[in-house]
Amino acid sequence: MSRKILVARVAAVLTVVLGIALAGFVPAHAAGVTASFVKQQAWETGYTGQITLKNDTASQVTGWKVEFDLPASTTVGAYWDALQTNAGGHYVFTNREYNGNLAPGASATFGFNAAGTAAPVNCRINGSPCDGGSTNPTTTTTSTTSRTTTSTSTTTTTTTTGPPPAGNKLLVGYLHSSFANGSGYIRMADVPAEWDIIQLAFAEPTSVTSGDLRFKLCPVAECPNVESEAEFTAAIRAKQAQGKKVLISIGGQNGQVQLTSTAARDAFVSSVSAIIDRYGLNGLDIDFEGHSLYLDSGDTDFKAPKTSVVVNLISALKTLKAKYGSGFQLTMAPETFFVQLGYQHYGGSGGADNRAGSYLPVIHAMRNDLTLLHVQQYNSGPIMGLDNQWKQMPSVDFHVAMADMVLGGFPVKGDVNNQFPALRQDQIALGLPASPNAGNGHTAVAAVHKVLDCLMKGSNCESYKPRAKYPSLRGLMTWSINWDRFNNAEFSKNHRAYLDR
Repeated sequence: MSRKILVARVAAVLTVVLGIALAGFVPAHAAGVTASFVKQQAWETGYTGQITLKNDTASQVTGWKVEFDLPASTTVGAYWDALQTNAGGHYVFTNREYNGNLAPGASATFGFNAAGTAAPVNCRINGSPCDGGSTNPTTTTTSTTSRTTTSTSTTTTTTTTGPPPAGNKLLVGYLHSSFANGSGYIRMADVPAEWDIIQLAFAEPTSVTSGDLRFKLCPVAECPNVESEAEFTAAIRAKQAQGKKVLISIGGQNGQVQLTSTAARDAFVSSVSAIIDRYGLNGLDIDFEGHSLYLDSGDTDFKAPKTSVVVNLISALKTLKAKYGSGFQLTMAPETFFVQLGYQHYGGSGGADNRAGSYLPVIHAMRNDLTLLHVQQYNSGPIMGLDNQWKQMPSVDFHVAMADMVLGGFPVKGDVNNQFPALRQDQIALGLPASPNAGNGHTAVAAVHKVLDCLMKGSNCESYKPRAKYPSLRGLMTWSINWDRFNNAEFSKNHRAYLDR
Protein backbone atom coordinates (compact mmCIF):
# COMPACT_ATOMS: atom_id res chain seq x y z
CA MET A 1 0.00 0.00 0.00
CA SER A 2 1.16 3.51 -0.71
CA ARG A 3 1.57 5.73 2.37
CA LYS A 4 2.75 9.19 2.87
CA ILE A 5 -3.00 0.77 26.66
CA LEU A 6 -3.99 3.14 27.68
CA VAL A 7 -2.77 6.65 28.47
CA ALA A 8 -1.27 6.55 31.92
CA ARG A 9 -3.26 8.58 34.41
CA VAL A 10 -1.82 6.97 37.49
CA ALA A 11 -2.53 8.85 40.68
CA ALA A 12 -0.99 8.47 44.09
CA VAL A 13 -3.26 5.53 44.82
CA LEU A 14 -1.38 3.53 42.20
CA THR A 15 1.32 2.57 44.64
CA VAL A 16 -1.32 1.09 46.90
CA VAL A 17 -3.23 -1.02 44.38
CA LEU A 18 -1.01 -1.56 41.36
CA GLY A 19 -0.51 -5.24 40.73
CA ILE A 20 -1.98 -6.28 44.09
CA ALA A 21 -4.75 -8.87 43.98
CA LEU A 22 -7.83 -7.86 45.92
CA ALA A 23 -8.76 -9.78 49.04
CA GLY A 24 -11.54 -12.28 48.52
CA PHE A 25 -10.82 -12.51 44.78
CA VAL A 26 -7.65 -14.57 44.91
CA PRO A 27 -7.62 -18.36 44.52
CA ALA A 28 -7.27 -19.75 48.02
CA HIS A 29 -6.50 -23.19 46.69
CA ALA A 30 -6.08 -24.92 43.37
CA ALA A 31 -9.24 -26.99 43.48
CA GLY A 32 -10.59 -26.33 40.02
CA VAL A 33 -10.74 -23.52 37.47
CA THR A 34 -9.88 -20.28 39.24
CA ALA A 35 -9.86 -16.57 38.45
CA SER A 36 -7.79 -13.87 40.14
CA PHE A 37 -8.07 -10.10 39.74
CA VAL A 38 -5.49 -7.32 39.89
CA LYS A 39 -5.58 -3.60 39.22
CA GLN A 40 -2.81 -3.09 36.72
CA GLN A 41 -3.15 0.67 36.65
CA ALA A 42 -5.24 3.00 38.77
CA TRP A 43 -6.03 6.69 38.98
CA GLU A 44 -8.38 8.87 40.99
CA THR A 45 -11.50 8.04 38.96
CA GLY A 46 -10.86 4.56 37.59
CA TYR A 47 -8.52 1.70 36.87
CA THR A 48 -7.45 -0.99 34.42
CA GLY A 49 -8.23 -4.46 35.68
CA GLN A 50 -6.93 -7.83 34.58
CA ILE A 51 -8.39 -11.23 35.38
CA THR A 52 -6.24 -14.34 35.06
CA LEU A 53 -7.92 -17.72 34.67
CA LYS A 54 -6.11 -20.92 35.58
CA ASN A 55 -7.15 -24.48 34.88
CA ASP A 56 -5.95 -26.50 37.85
CA THR A 57 -8.03 -29.53 36.93
CA ALA A 58 -6.79 -32.63 35.15
CA SER A 59 -9.15 -32.05 32.20
CA GLN A 60 -9.30 -29.68 29.24
CA VAL A 61 -11.59 -26.67 29.66
CA THR A 62 -13.37 -25.93 26.39
CA GLY A 63 -14.83 -22.56 27.29
CA TRP A 64 -15.17 -20.18 30.21
CA LYS A 65 -17.52 -17.63 31.72
CA VAL A 66 -16.55 -15.20 34.46
CA GLU A 67 -19.25 -13.17 36.18
CA PHE A 68 -19.10 -10.61 38.95
CA ASP A 69 -20.93 -7.61 40.35
CA LEU A 70 -20.02 -3.93 40.50
CA PRO A 71 -21.96 -1.20 42.35
CA ALA A 72 -23.64 1.58 40.40
CA SER A 73 -20.68 3.85 41.16
CA THR A 74 -18.37 1.74 38.96
CA THR A 75 -18.91 0.64 35.35
CA VAL A 76 -16.88 -1.26 32.76
CA GLY A 77 -15.94 0.62 29.60
CA ALA A 78 -13.43 -0.81 27.11
CA TYR A 79 -12.57 -4.49 27.47
CA TRP A 80 -10.38 -6.97 25.57
CA ASP A 81 -9.76 -10.68 25.06
CA ALA A 82 -13.33 -11.52 26.11
CA LEU A 83 -16.95 -10.84 25.20
CA GLN A 84 -19.06 -8.94 27.72
CA THR A 85 -22.66 -8.39 28.74
CA ASN A 86 -24.00 -6.29 31.62
CA ALA A 87 -27.37 -6.42 33.36
CA GLY A 88 -27.77 -3.96 36.22
CA GLY A 89 -24.15 -4.12 37.29
CA HIS A 90 -23.86 -7.91 36.91
CA TYR A 91 -21.08 -8.37 34.35
CA VAL A 92 -20.55 -11.56 32.41
CA PHE A 93 -17.35 -12.14 30.42
CA THR A 94 -17.00 -15.12 28.06
CA ASN A 95 -14.05 -16.35 26.07
CA ARG A 96 -13.12 -15.23 22.59
CA GLU A 97 -12.56 -17.76 19.78
CA TYR A 98 -8.83 -17.88 20.42
CA ASN A 99 -8.63 -18.25 24.21
CA GLY A 100 -11.47 -20.55 25.24
CA ASN A 101 -9.55 -23.82 25.41
CA LEU A 102 -7.40 -24.28 28.51
CA ALA A 103 -5.31 -27.40 28.89
CA PRO A 104 -4.59 -28.66 32.42
CA GLY A 105 -2.31 -26.10 34.06
CA ALA A 106 -2.89 -23.48 31.34
CA SER A 107 -3.92 -19.86 31.90
CA ALA A 108 -5.69 -17.10 30.00
CA THR A 109 -6.25 -13.42 30.73
CA PHE A 110 -8.68 -10.68 29.83
CA GLY A 111 -8.92 -7.08 30.89
CA PHE A 112 -11.10 -3.99 31.09
CA ASN A 113 -11.10 -0.31 31.93
CA ALA A 114 -13.39 0.76 34.79
CA ALA A 115 -14.90 4.17 35.51
CA GLY A 116 -15.08 4.24 39.30
CA THR A 117 -12.90 2.66 41.94
CA ALA A 118 -14.94 -0.27 43.29
CA ALA A 119 -13.50 -3.75 42.79
CA PRO A 120 -15.51 -6.73 41.51
CA VAL A 121 -17.37 -8.85 44.07
CA ASN A 122 -19.33 -12.12 43.99
CA CYS A 123 -17.04 -13.58 41.36
CA ARG A 124 -17.88 -16.93 39.79
CA ILE A 125 -16.19 -18.84 36.98
CA ASN A 126 -18.23 -21.36 35.03
CA GLY A 127 -20.75 -21.31 37.85
CA SER A 128 -18.28 -22.00 40.66
CA PRO A 129 -16.49 -19.64 43.07
CA CYS A 130 -13.51 -17.90 41.52
CA ASP A 131 -11.24 -19.07 44.34
CA GLY A 132 -11.82 -22.70 43.41
CA GLY A 133 -14.47 -25.16 44.44
CA SER A 134 -16.51 -27.31 42.13
CA THR A 135 -14.39 -29.00 39.50
CA ASN A 136 -17.36 -29.62 37.22
CA PRO A 137 -17.42 -26.37 35.24
CA THR A 138 -20.14 -25.47 32.79
CA THR A 139 -18.92 -25.46 29.21
CA THR A 140 -19.35 -22.18 27.35
CA THR A 141 -18.39 -21.63 23.74
CA THR A 142 -18.75 -18.89 21.17
CA SER A 143 -20.49 -18.92 17.83
CA THR A 144 -20.32 -16.59 14.83
CA THR A 145 -23.47 -15.36 13.18
CA SER A 146 -23.08 -12.05 11.32
CA ARG A 147 -21.80 -10.78 8.02
CA THR A 148 -18.27 -10.61 9.45
CA THR A 149 -18.40 -13.28 12.14
CA THR A 150 -20.03 -11.41 15.00
CA SER A 151 -19.28 -13.29 18.22
CA THR A 152 -22.04 -13.97 20.74
CA SER A 153 -21.78 -16.03 23.91
CA THR A 154 -23.89 -19.19 24.15
CA THR A 155 -24.24 -22.21 26.40
CA THR A 156 -24.01 -24.82 23.68
CA THR A 157 -21.02 -26.98 22.88
CA THR A 158 -21.55 -26.65 19.13
CA THR A 159 -19.11 -24.50 17.18
CA THR A 160 -19.61 -23.69 13.51
CA THR A 161 -16.51 -24.22 11.38
CA GLY A 162 -15.67 -24.24 7.70
CA PRO A 163 -16.01 -21.58 5.00
CA PRO A 164 -18.69 -18.90 5.34
CA PRO A 165 -21.83 -18.99 3.19
CA ALA A 166 -21.71 -17.63 -0.34
CA GLY A 167 -23.82 -14.61 0.56
CA ASN A 168 -21.52 -13.52 3.37
CA LYS A 169 -19.56 -10.85 1.50
CA LEU A 170 -16.96 -8.54 3.00
CA LEU A 171 -15.57 -5.08 2.46
CA VAL A 172 -12.00 -4.78 3.70
CA GLY A 173 -10.41 -1.37 4.11
CA TYR A 174 -7.09 0.02 5.29
CA LEU A 175 -7.28 2.80 7.86
CA HIS A 176 -4.50 5.38 7.98
CA SER A 177 -3.94 5.03 11.71
CA SER A 178 -0.32 6.17 11.91
CA PHE A 179 -0.37 8.92 9.24
CA ALA A 180 -2.78 11.06 7.20
CA ASN A 181 -1.25 10.89 3.71
CA GLY A 182 -3.24 13.84 2.39
CA SER A 183 -6.61 12.17 2.76
CA GLY A 184 -7.34 13.27 6.31
CA TYR A 185 -7.36 11.29 9.54
CA ILE A 186 -10.39 9.19 10.51
CA ARG A 187 -10.93 8.26 14.13
CA MET A 188 -11.61 4.58 14.72
CA ALA A 189 -15.03 5.43 16.16
CA ASP A 190 -15.92 7.22 12.92
CA VAL A 191 -15.14 4.35 10.53
CA PRO A 192 -18.39 3.80 8.58
CA ALA A 193 -20.43 0.67 9.18
CA GLU A 194 -19.90 -0.60 5.62
CA TRP A 195 -16.41 -1.85 6.50
CA ASP A 196 -16.21 -5.40 7.85
CA ILE A 197 -12.45 -5.79 8.28
CA ILE A 198 -10.39 -2.76 9.28
CA GLN A 199 -6.66 -2.98 8.58
CA LEU A 200 -4.61 -0.62 10.75
CA ALA A 201 -1.87 0.88 8.59
CA PHE A 202 0.92 0.36 9.49
CA ALA A 203 3.26 -1.30 11.95
CA GLU A 204 6.82 -0.77 10.73
CA PRO A 205 10.19 -2.21 11.76
CA THR A 206 12.86 -0.40 13.73
CA SER A 207 15.23 -1.44 10.92
CA VAL A 208 14.85 -3.53 7.79
CA THR A 209 16.29 -6.71 9.31
CA SER A 210 15.42 -6.29 13.01
CA GLY A 211 11.99 -7.95 12.87
CA ASP A 212 11.05 -5.57 15.69
CA LEU A 213 7.74 -3.88 14.80
CA ARG A 214 6.36 -0.64 16.20
CA PHE A 215 2.92 0.95 15.88
CA LYS A 216 1.91 4.44 17.00
CA LEU A 217 -1.12 6.56 16.34
CA CYS A 218 -0.71 9.48 13.96
CA PRO A 219 1.13 12.40 15.61
CA VAL A 220 -1.01 15.40 16.52
CA ALA A 221 1.06 17.67 14.26
CA GLU A 222 -0.08 15.64 11.24
CA CYS A 223 -3.51 14.59 12.54
CA PRO A 224 -4.95 17.31 14.80
CA ASN A 225 -8.12 15.27 15.38
CA VAL A 226 -6.34 12.09 16.47
CA GLU A 227 -7.94 10.39 19.47
CA SER A 228 -6.16 9.24 22.60
CA GLU A 229 -4.96 5.65 22.85
CA ALA A 230 -7.68 4.93 25.40
CA GLU A 231 -10.34 6.26 23.03
CA PHE A 232 -8.78 4.35 20.13
CA THR A 233 -8.83 1.09 22.11
CA ALA A 234 -12.39 1.65 23.29
CA ALA A 235 -13.49 2.30 19.69
CA ILE A 236 -11.85 -0.96 18.59
CA ARG A 237 -13.89 -2.79 21.22
CA ALA A 238 -17.05 -1.11 19.98
CA LYS A 239 -16.33 -2.14 16.38
CA GLN A 240 -15.63 -5.70 17.48
CA ALA A 241 -18.87 -5.76 19.45
CA GLN A 242 -20.60 -4.91 16.14
CA GLY A 243 -18.95 -7.93 14.51
CA LYS A 244 -16.09 -6.08 12.83
CA LYS A 245 -12.56 -7.44 12.77
CA VAL A 246 -9.61 -5.11 13.40
CA LEU A 247 -6.14 -6.24 12.31
CA ILE A 248 -2.67 -4.73 12.38
CA SER A 249 -1.11 -4.44 8.94
CA ILE A 250 2.63 -4.93 8.69
CA GLY A 251 4.82 -3.21 6.13
CA GLY A 252 3.32 -1.07 3.42
CA GLN A 253 5.36 0.75 0.82
CA ASN A 254 7.83 2.20 3.32
CA GLY A 255 8.01 -0.61 5.86
CA GLN A 256 10.55 -3.08 4.49
CA VAL A 257 10.65 -6.23 6.65
CA GLN A 258 13.33 -8.84 5.99
CA LEU A 259 13.43 -11.70 8.48
CA THR A 260 16.93 -12.79 7.56
CA SER A 261 17.66 -14.53 10.88
CA THR A 262 15.89 -16.55 13.54
CA ALA A 263 16.52 -13.66 15.94
CA ALA A 264 14.57 -11.36 13.60
CA ARG A 265 11.85 -14.01 13.33
CA ASP A 266 11.52 -14.22 17.11
CA ALA A 267 11.51 -10.43 17.44
CA PHE A 268 8.74 -10.31 14.84
CA VAL A 269 6.61 -12.76 16.79
CA SER A 270 7.21 -10.97 20.08
CA SER A 271 6.59 -7.45 18.80
CA VAL A 272 3.54 -8.36 16.71
CA SER A 273 2.07 -10.18 19.71
CA ALA A 274 2.64 -7.10 21.84
CA ILE A 275 0.72 -4.91 19.38
CA ILE A 276 -2.13 -7.41 19.08
CA ASP A 277 -2.38 -7.77 22.85
CA ARG A 278 -2.07 -4.07 23.55
CA TYR A 279 -5.09 -3.18 21.44
CA GLY A 280 -6.97 -6.47 21.61
CA LEU A 281 -6.80 -7.01 17.84
CA ASN A 282 -8.23 -9.89 15.85
CA GLY A 283 -5.10 -10.71 13.88
CA LEU A 284 -2.49 -9.71 11.35
CA ASP A 285 -2.24 -8.50 7.77
CA ILE A 286 0.97 -9.05 5.79
CA ASP A 287 1.50 -6.19 3.33
CA PHE A 288 5.12 -6.83 2.41
CA GLU A 289 6.24 -4.81 -0.58
CA GLY A 290 9.49 -3.63 -2.11
CA HIS A 291 12.35 -5.96 -1.18
CA SER A 292 10.84 -7.60 1.90
CA LEU A 293 10.50 -10.95 0.09
CA TYR A 294 12.78 -12.47 -2.52
CA LEU A 295 14.09 -15.88 -3.56
CA ASP A 296 17.73 -16.92 -3.38
CA SER A 297 19.41 -18.50 -6.37
CA GLY A 298 18.50 -22.18 -6.55
CA ASP A 299 15.27 -21.76 -4.56
CA THR A 300 12.92 -23.06 -7.23
CA ASP A 301 10.15 -24.98 -5.45
CA PHE A 302 7.39 -22.96 -3.81
CA LYS A 303 6.37 -26.06 -1.85
CA ALA A 304 9.77 -26.34 -0.14
CA PRO A 305 11.31 -22.84 0.12
CA LYS A 306 14.90 -22.34 1.23
CA THR A 307 15.33 -18.56 1.35
CA SER A 308 15.67 -17.24 4.91
CA VAL A 309 13.25 -14.30 4.58
CA VAL A 310 10.56 -16.68 3.31
CA VAL A 311 11.24 -19.57 5.68
CA ASN A 312 11.40 -17.31 8.75
CA LEU A 313 8.20 -15.47 7.81
CA ILE A 314 6.33 -18.77 7.44
CA SER A 315 7.67 -19.94 10.79
CA ALA A 316 6.65 -16.67 12.47
CA LEU A 317 3.12 -16.81 11.06
CA LYS A 318 2.67 -20.42 12.15
CA THR A 319 3.84 -19.51 15.64
CA LEU A 320 1.38 -16.62 15.85
CA LYS A 321 -1.47 -18.79 14.58
CA ALA A 322 -0.67 -21.46 17.16
CA LYS A 323 -0.49 -18.86 19.91
CA TYR A 324 -3.85 -17.22 19.20
CA GLY A 325 -5.79 -20.21 17.93
CA SER A 326 -8.58 -20.73 15.45
CA GLY A 327 -10.03 -17.23 15.79
CA PHE A 328 -6.80 -15.60 14.62
CA GLN A 329 -7.37 -13.66 11.38
CA LEU A 330 -4.54 -13.76 8.83
CA THR A 331 -4.76 -11.71 5.65
CA MET A 332 -2.23 -10.89 2.93
CA ALA A 333 -2.05 -8.03 0.45
CA PRO A 334 0.72 -8.78 -2.06
CA GLU A 335 1.15 -6.99 -5.36
CA THR A 336 0.60 -8.88 -8.63
CA PHE A 337 4.37 -8.93 -9.12
CA PHE A 338 4.73 -11.28 -6.16
CA VAL A 339 1.87 -13.63 -7.06
CA GLN A 340 0.47 -13.71 -10.62
CA LEU A 341 3.84 -12.96 -12.23
CA GLY A 342 4.77 -16.42 -10.94
CA TYR A 343 2.96 -17.83 -13.96
CA GLN A 344 5.86 -16.54 -16.11
CA HIS A 345 8.77 -16.23 -13.70
CA TYR A 346 9.70 -17.62 -10.31
CA GLY A 347 12.61 -15.97 -8.58
CA GLY A 348 15.61 -14.80 -10.56
CA SER A 349 15.82 -17.66 -13.05
CA GLY A 350 16.19 -16.63 -16.67
CA GLY A 351 17.37 -13.16 -15.71
CA ALA A 352 14.09 -12.21 -14.00
CA ASP A 353 13.87 -10.18 -10.81
CA ASN A 354 14.45 -12.50 -7.83
CA ARG A 355 11.27 -11.21 -6.19
CA ALA A 356 9.00 -12.60 -8.94
CA GLY A 357 6.40 -14.91 -7.39
CA SER A 358 8.08 -14.77 -3.97
CA TYR A 359 4.78 -14.61 -2.04
CA LEU A 360 3.72 -17.99 -3.43
CA PRO A 361 5.57 -20.16 -0.89
CA VAL A 362 4.17 -18.06 1.98
CA ILE A 363 0.61 -18.26 0.70
CA HIS A 364 0.96 -21.97 0.03
CA ALA A 365 2.41 -22.75 3.46
CA MET A 366 -0.34 -20.79 5.22
CA ARG A 367 -3.28 -21.72 2.98
CA ASN A 368 -5.04 -23.70 5.72
CA ASP A 369 -4.75 -20.75 8.11
CA LEU A 370 -5.31 -17.92 5.64
CA THR A 371 -8.45 -15.86 6.18
CA LEU A 372 -8.13 -13.69 3.07
CA LEU A 373 -5.78 -13.11 0.19
CA HIS A 374 -6.51 -9.75 -1.40
CA VAL A 375 -3.89 -9.14 -4.08
CA GLN A 376 -3.43 -5.47 -4.94
CA GLN A 377 -4.82 -5.39 -8.47
CA TYR A 378 -3.43 -1.89 -9.02
CA ASN A 379 -0.04 -0.17 -9.20
CA SER A 380 0.79 -3.03 -11.55
CA GLY A 381 2.53 -3.36 -14.86
CA PRO A 382 1.13 -5.64 -17.56
CA ILE A 383 0.73 -9.25 -16.37
CA MET A 384 0.19 -12.26 -18.59
CA GLY A 385 -3.04 -14.16 -18.03
CA LEU A 386 -3.57 -17.88 -18.38
CA ASP A 387 -4.63 -17.28 -21.98
CA ASN A 388 -1.03 -16.09 -22.57
CA GLN A 389 -2.24 -12.60 -23.38
CA TRP A 390 -0.98 -9.51 -21.60
CA LYS A 391 -3.54 -7.89 -19.30
CA GLN A 392 -3.37 -4.24 -18.39
CA MET A 393 -5.09 -2.51 -15.50
CA PRO A 394 -7.69 -1.28 -14.95
CA SER A 395 -9.54 -3.29 -17.57
CA VAL A 396 -12.25 -5.82 -16.73
CA ASP A 397 -10.10 -8.51 -18.33
CA PHE A 398 -7.15 -7.63 -16.10
CA HIS A 399 -9.14 -8.05 -12.89
CA VAL A 400 -10.92 -11.20 -14.02
CA ALA A 401 -7.71 -12.85 -15.24
CA MET A 402 -5.76 -11.99 -12.07
CA ALA A 403 -8.54 -13.36 -9.86
CA ASP A 404 -8.94 -16.48 -11.98
CA MET A 405 -5.32 -17.42 -11.26
CA VAL A 406 -5.71 -17.64 -7.49
CA LEU A 407 -9.29 -18.91 -7.60
CA GLY A 408 -8.47 -21.75 -10.00
CA GLY A 409 -4.72 -22.26 -9.50
CA PHE A 410 -1.99 -21.98 -12.13
CA PRO A 411 1.25 -23.61 -13.29
CA VAL A 412 4.24 -21.88 -11.74
CA LYS A 413 6.68 -20.66 -14.38
CA GLY A 414 4.41 -22.33 -16.95
CA ASP A 415 5.30 -25.82 -15.71
CA VAL A 416 2.13 -27.97 -15.87
CA ASN A 417 3.79 -30.39 -13.44
CA ASN A 418 4.26 -27.68 -10.83
CA GLN A 419 0.79 -26.30 -10.10
CA PHE A 420 0.07 -23.67 -7.49
CA PRO A 421 -3.21 -25.07 -6.10
CA ALA A 422 -6.37 -22.99 -6.03
CA LEU A 423 -7.36 -21.32 -2.80
CA ARG A 424 -10.92 -21.60 -1.50
CA GLN A 425 -13.27 -19.04 -3.00
CA ASP A 426 -14.08 -17.61 0.41
CA GLN A 427 -10.38 -16.84 0.92
CA ILE A 428 -10.22 -14.42 -2.03
CA ALA A 429 -11.09 -10.73 -2.18
CA LEU A 430 -10.13 -8.33 -4.97
CA GLY A 431 -7.86 -5.44 -4.03
CA LEU A 432 -8.72 -2.09 -5.66
CA PRO A 433 -7.94 1.59 -5.05
CA ALA A 434 -10.81 3.58 -3.54
CA SER A 435 -10.34 6.61 -5.75
CA PRO A 436 -8.02 8.02 -8.44
CA ASN A 437 -6.00 9.62 -5.61
CA ALA A 438 -5.43 6.29 -3.88
CA GLY A 439 -3.42 4.38 -6.47
CA ASN A 440 -2.62 3.86 -10.11
CA GLY A 441 -5.33 1.75 -11.72
CA HIS A 442 -8.56 3.06 -10.22
CA THR A 443 -11.48 1.10 -11.68
CA ALA A 444 -14.90 2.68 -12.20
CA VAL A 445 -17.79 1.30 -10.13
CA ALA A 446 -19.64 -0.09 -13.16
CA ALA A 447 -16.52 -1.91 -14.36
CA VAL A 448 -15.97 -3.46 -10.92
CA HIS A 449 -19.52 -4.78 -10.97
CA LYS A 450 -18.88 -6.30 -14.40
CA VAL A 451 -15.83 -8.04 -12.93
CA LEU A 452 -17.89 -9.42 -10.06
CA ASP A 453 -20.68 -10.51 -12.40
CA CYS A 454 -18.17 -12.32 -14.60
CA LEU A 455 -16.39 -14.07 -11.74
CA MET A 456 -19.38 -14.99 -9.59
CA LYS A 457 -22.11 -15.48 -12.22
CA GLY A 458 -20.30 -16.10 -15.49
CA SER A 459 -22.08 -13.11 -17.07
CA ASN A 460 -20.98 -9.67 -18.25
CA CYS A 461 -17.50 -10.96 -19.13
CA GLU A 462 -15.39 -9.34 -21.81
CA SER A 463 -12.76 -11.24 -23.83
CA TYR A 464 -11.27 -13.22 -20.93
CA LYS A 465 -13.57 -15.97 -19.65
CA PRO A 466 -12.75 -17.48 -16.22
CA ARG A 467 -12.43 -21.25 -16.00
CA ALA A 468 -15.39 -21.54 -13.63
CA LYS A 469 -17.98 -19.53 -11.75
CA TYR A 470 -16.86 -18.45 -8.29
CA PRO A 471 -20.07 -17.54 -6.41
CA SER A 472 -18.36 -17.66 -3.00
CA LEU A 473 -15.77 -15.00 -3.86
CA ARG A 474 -15.42 -13.23 -0.50
CA GLY A 475 -15.59 -9.57 -1.47
CA LEU A 476 -13.45 -6.49 -2.06
CA MET A 477 -10.48 -4.83 -0.38
CA THR A 478 -9.48 -1.23 -0.87
CA TRP A 479 -6.73 1.21 -0.19
CA SER A 480 -8.16 2.93 1.71
CA ILE A 481 -11.01 3.86 4.05
CA ASN A 482 -9.57 7.37 4.22
CA TRP A 483 -9.36 7.82 0.46
CA ASP A 484 -12.89 6.46 0.13
CA ARG A 485 -14.21 9.15 2.46
CA PHE A 486 -12.16 11.70 0.52
CA ASN A 487 -14.05 10.49 -2.58
CA ASN A 488 -17.50 10.83 -0.97
CA ALA A 489 -17.66 7.11 -0.06
CA GLU A 490 -18.17 6.09 -3.68
CA PHE A 491 -16.41 2.76 -3.18
CA SER A 492 -18.03 1.62 0.07
CA LYS A 493 -21.59 2.70 -0.63
CA ASN A 494 -21.81 1.36 -4.19
CA HIS A 495 -19.95 -1.90 -3.62
CA ARG A 496 -21.64 -2.60 -0.28
CA ALA A 497 -24.99 -2.30 -2.05
CA TYR A 498 -23.84 -4.68 -4.81
CA LEU A 499 -22.45 -7.29 -2.41
CA ASP A 500 -25.54 -7.23 -0.21
CA ARG A 501 -28.11 -7.67 -2.93
